[in-house]
Parts: sequence; C-alpha cells; structure tokens
Amino acid sequence: MLKMVFFDIDDTLFDTSGFAKLARKAALNMMIDAGLPLNSVEAYNLLKEIISQKGSNYDKHFNLLTKTVFGEEKPLLIALGMISYHNVKFALLRPFPKTNSTLINLKSKGYRMGVISNGITIKQWEKLIRLGIYHFFDEVITSDEVGFEKPHPRIFEEALNRMDCVPNKAVMVGNKFSEDMMGAVNAGMSAILVNSKLTPKEKEYIEKEKLDVKVIANISDLNDIL
Repeated sequence: MLKMVFFDIDDTLFDTSGFAKLARKAALNMMIDAGLPLNSVEAYNLLKEIISQKGSNYDKHFNLLTKTVFGEEKPLLIALGMISYHNVKFALLRPFPKTNSTLINLKSKGYRMGVISNGITIKQWEKLIRLGIYHFFDEVITSDEVGFEKPHPRIFEEALNRMDCVPNKAVMVGNKFSEDMMGAVNAGMSAILVNSKLTPKEKEYIEKEKLDVKVIANISDLNDIL
C-alpha cells in the first residue's frame, strides 16, 4: 500500500514549457521595440541557444543576449526584457486544470505528498506559492539543497529520509522518463509518467526489465491508478 507520493513540478503540475515560451517571446519583442537589432525569430533562436548552454536556472540570459549582440551588456534592454518576462509569466502561471482537485483528493485519502525537483530551492517554492498549491506538500527536496540532480539516486534517497518512508511505499510522478522514472526506480520506488509518451525503446526496456512504471495521460488519472 503506497503512502507517499512525490511530484516533479515543471510540466507535471503546470505547463512550464507553454508559458515560458510565451513569456520569452513577449520579453524579446519588448527588447526589439527598444532597439535590439534582431527580428523575433533571430532573437528567439539566440535566446534558446543561450538557455541550452547555460541552463534554465541561469539568471542572466538577457544579459548574455545583449552582450552577444552588442559586445557589451545593455542595462535598459535587459531590464525591459526581465520585467516583461516576469509580468507575462506571473499572469499566465496556473496549475493544469485537474491539478488542484487531484491534490485535494489524494490528501483526503491520507496520502502524504512531497516534491523532488532539479532546481533552485527558492524558485521551486516560489512556483508552488504562486500556483497556490504549496500547502499540499510536506517537503520540497531540490538538487540545489542535496547537491545531486535527478536521476541520481541520492536526491530520491534524501527525499525518502526526510519523509521517513521506505522506497516500496513511495511513488514518483513526473514527465521525464530518465530523470523522474528511472531515477525513482533505481532508488527502489515505483513511478508514474504523466504529460509525456514513452518511446518504443523505453517501452521495450520497461517490459524487458519488468519495471514498476505506469503511464497516464492526465494528472487526474492518479485518482484511479493509486
């Protein structure tokens, strides 16, 4: 009988990819209007390249963008980009339609819940607070605190220790096969993939190794599968 449900945050509890793309494009359009000498496609492709190189948790994407284009940082353009990005981000930040009701249902059935996330601790708490769902989670375990990122077993082991839970009583819910699913399974937990699809190779591997991994289309399916 499972008693502990761990969740990833981004693209699991809310549409990170969708809102981030819109926010970035709005920021770049503001910068272009103020003098960034690129068209929207060029600017977006350059920003994607910078994000790919530096990672999503890097906090100076727009600084590096202007330095790449001009050879130096442009404070006005950077500030315009940051303000526009955050304004759009906060306006669009919403949980997936079934997230709240699912968390309420799981809580009512006695499940304890936590978060395991690759990211900066304060940023992850900020997301949960702005989404209005922080109070559902007993613990938020991040790679920033632990020093290891998913799929490394250490971050899952730390989460289990904090929640005083043995691996076979816990399940990880996330949208990434390698980071969330395999990380959890290698730590002795079961796993549920949501908002994503398995590749034929991944399906074959799960069947061959008889892994305790399930796939659901919507987070609300947890109400039945658990």
